[in-house]
Amino acid sequence: MATTKKRIYLDYNATTPLFPKVATVLSQAFGSLGNASSIHKEGRSVRGAIEDARESVSKLIGVPASTIIFSSGGTEANTTVVRGLINSGAVNDIFCSAIEHPSVRDHVNPERHIPVDNRGRIDLQQLHDVLRGKKAPFLMCVMLANNETGVLQPIRDVSTLVHEFGGLVLCDCVQGPGKTDLDFTSLGADFLTFSAHKIGGPQGVGCFVMNSEADLEPLLIGGGQENKRRSGTENAPGIIGFGAAARITAETSNVEKISGLRDQLEAALLRAKSDAIIFGREVDRISNTTNVAIPGVSSERQLIKLDLAGFAVSAGSACSSGKISSSHVLLAMGVSEEIAGSAIRISIGRETSWPDLEKFVEIWATL
Repeated sequence: MATTKKRIYLDYNATTPLFPKVATVLSQAFGSLGNASSIHKEGRSVRGAIEDARESVSKLIGVPASTIIFSSGGTEANTTVVRGLINSGAVNDIFCSAIEHPSVRDHVNPERHIPVDNRGRIDLQQLHDVLRGKKAPFLMCVMLANNETGVLQPIRDVSTLVHEFGGLVLCDCVQGPGKTDLDFTSLGADFLTFSAHKIGGPQGVGCFVMNSEADLEPLLIGGGQENKRRSGTENAPGIIGFGAAARITAETSNVEKISGLRDQLEAALLRAKSDAIIFGREVDRISNTTNVAIPGVSSERQLIKLDLAGFAVSAGSACSSGKISSSHVLLAMGVSEEIAGSAIRISIGRETSWPDLEKFVEIWATL
């Protein structure tokens, strides 16, 4: 099999390359001395840098800075909201879409998983029927964009429906910023979650947004940092890097360019293999994601051969600890085990070029 002379990274939904400017900011931040909770000059300097970062993140996602609580990433942010509401008694029950990330889905009884249609969008009628008569308040969790297919969910409609029944909404927005042009405040959700390393920032830092006065019991108890919502000395370098990445993302939107590359890629894939199946293509998706199956060729075989040929792609969520199994997302969409087991995810980004994708298609077509 032919190979490329360089590694070609096509797994942006797992993590994005660090912006060079962010790397510089991080280096400088690691050299700073001071605890943000200290009142002396060194502490105040770090506190100021954290608050500047909070302001930058708030401008990217369009919410008040005061509503942002920093965390160690999207998983902790999701867990804090879900467990915090349950532990405080603020909700009586919890539901989620059947395609949620494991950091949400694994908290919810399978009987409370709301189905999606064969395009990967939540079934609003089913949601209505399930919530009707349920005792409020409850929590409904639905992600903005699926990490495996890129399919965008009708969050505003979900929020309106859930609020009519007296519930709260958690929206995992990790895959949104930089990949779709959205006003996050228009979603109507009560809680939003984000992660820095999905937008060119460092790994190990994220945040959740509180658009609700609901009682949220913190998971971590201690010094009362982050408005008593997330105790522990702040990861100042990570937060500062998150802020820098947010500023760059806000200033350098390339959604249209990336979506054009994705469309070119998908057309080329279908020309190369007429039996290929691209999931979620009929509905709105984030700009960078393609989930494609080759019937009869396992995901594992594809990943191994593509990796050896110099391409980094995945078979689904990067949080599966290296496991290769049929995607719960595709199975929820009604895809057969056999076809789901032959799917891979290609997610592109700012450093992806059309010549890179042409090389990918050339190798992929031989599988």
